Amino acid sequence: MRITSSYGVEILRQHKLPRLTMQICRKAVRYLMPVIDGEWEGLSRIPEPKKRFNAAEKLIHTTRGNQAVYRFDEAFPKMPSYLRRAILQHVLGAVSSARTRGEQLQTGKRGGEENCHYMPVFYKDNMYKKQDDHVYLKLYNGRDWIWQEVHLKKTDLDYLRRNWRNVDAKSPVLVKRHRKYFLQFAFEEQVRLTGKKAQERRICAVDLGINTDAVCSIMTADGTVAARKFISFPAEKDHLWHVLGRIKRMQREHGSLCARGLWAYAGRLNSEIARKTAGAVTAFADAHKADVIVFEHLDMRGAGRGKKRQKLHMWKKQEVQKIVEHHAHRAGIRVSHVNARKTSALAYDGSGPLERDPGNHALSTFSSGKQYNCDLSASYNIGARYYIRELLKPASETERSALEAKVPAVQRRTSCVYTDLLELRKVMAGAV
Repeated sequence: MRITSSYGVEILRQHKLPRLTMQICRKAVRYLMPVIDGEWEGLSRIPEPKKRFNAAEKLIHTTRGNQAVYRFDEAFPKMPSYLRRAILQHVLGAVSSARTRGEQLQTGKRGGEENCHYMPVFYKDNMYKKQDDHVYLKLYNGRDWIWQEVHLKKTDLDYLRRNWRNVDAKSPVLVKRHRKYFLQFAFEEQVRLTGKKAQERRICAVDLGINTDAVCSIMTADGTVAARKFISFPAEKDHLWHVLGRIKRMQREHGSLCARGLWAYAGRLNSEIARKTAGAVTAFADAHKADVIVFEHLDMRGAGRGKKRQKLHMWKKQEVQKIVEHHAHRAGIRVSHVNARKTSALAYDGSGPLERDPGNHALSTFSSGKQYNCDLSASYNIGARYYIRELLKPASETERSALEAKVPAVQRRTSCVYTDLLELRKVMAGAV
């Protein structure tokens, strides 16, 4: 399996040349958009992408054996050839996409020449050079393209050395985020995911929550719980809710437009909590040699009413799962999802529905009177549903019917709990 990762390294104290470079590149994109759109009828008849690109380049670039139709070279003198070709390839893709969707290329939100967010690529040797710890970029200074040494943030460079020492980086891209400029490096790895059978797999069952960020349980196919962990970042969440309180007061006193900066700040804080949660989940699973990380398939459509609406809205469940999936695949760990229905509503011991404690929502009382952490019970049920599915999947129809007859609870996956896995394993062991 091929994994692509990216990391942005901040450029320090040098904003003028990156800004001018990005501006001239986007100006070139705006210049080429109507040109390629006007010539698209002839270019679209060329089936091979490489020949189509060569035909488009001949329209804008003059060589010894070719006279360009359009004065691109005069409008953008001395532009590096690799950068010109990258911009042309980007424009060809944008025009082709717009024509495929049946839209007209015009000023607007999609495909518009004014709404251009092109990021220039710095190809190695031609526009990007690295000598020891010194990085040189070919940048535009307003009159000419010059080689300029750029100073990169030391902590970012240390991170790259620590985590990507043996992986070759692709050509970096110049990006702008929050009024800062970064060199975005991409790294491509070939990884091999675990191929163990279901009975041999060791899983990390994860219950993502609002109050507790995540509860993880390391389980094996026989139902053994080898380790548990509660992951929470109370200081970060307290900071987030403090900012949300400031937003509420500001909107009440001055209107919603005055709180846009605070909303952006709150979004960054929330994303940071999601990244920390994902990192902690992956580290826990990797430390205990888990083969699979199991999540619930969370679909929140129609949810978000009542007094907890804002908490549900700020819950970065999908971002956590996405980051965990990327980190897990890099470590060779698979990621799977199970049905989320009633994993938190049913007690793991099979005693039926549980009742939440009004004073402490994470604590629940089972029908038998036993008190237990609700999120931990849910993580047991998540792991059990994964194993029940994986154990029944390879069985023949006859074997599956016999097992379901002896353990009727496994017929309905939305009501399976941890104790059903134990019963299924007993029946399967007796059958063997």
